[in-house]
Amino acid sequence: MSDLSEFEGFMRQYQDMVFTVARRLLGNAADAEDVAQEAFLRAYRHFDRLRDSPAAGGWLRTVARNLAINHLTRYRNRWRFFSEMGPEDGVESPREANRFEANLPAPETHSRDTARLDRLEILDRALDRLPPTQRAALALYHFEGLSYEEIAARLKVSLAKIKSDIYRARTALRRRLAAQKHNLLAE
Repeated sequence: MSDLSEFEGFMRQYQDMVFTVARRLLGNAADAEDVAQEAFLRAYRHFDRLRDSPAAGGWLRTVARNLAINHLTRYRNRWRFFSEMGPEDGVESPREANRFEANLPAPETHSRDTARLDRLEILDRALDRLPPTQRAALALYHFEGLSYEEIAARLKVSLAKIKSDIYRARTALRRRLAAQKHNLLAE
């Protein structure tokens, strides 16, 4: 088997994960495709080491995340810094933050797999509607497991801004997801 065909198999194995990481952070499929392509170009350069490494998936995830963060930082001037939701004071306590996922409303469905896919699709659509700064901060916290401090350092913004963005994003998501659930139940 040639290196090229091995790398093709490697790409197929990880392409969904790499694209999803980039898509959630960037909120734009075209930008996520660019980031995924760059991540795989870097993987190709290091394929001799990655080929048999059990850490290849984690390495790719980190590369995709860092490339997406770099993209966000590079294009920060395009971000909308004020959301359409208006000002809100305070930051959720860690206790409330840990309950975030448990409080996401979901449509009533018959199949657990279908319900899970439906919830993910609804969540992704709601995430897409968030301002980029809020979406990035929320995705880095909940999907990538970074702390507030790590997010602030990587995005080169204040800790207060990250806390505010995550709080506002959660509030907006809860509102949108609750409205979606209400609409589904009304049908």
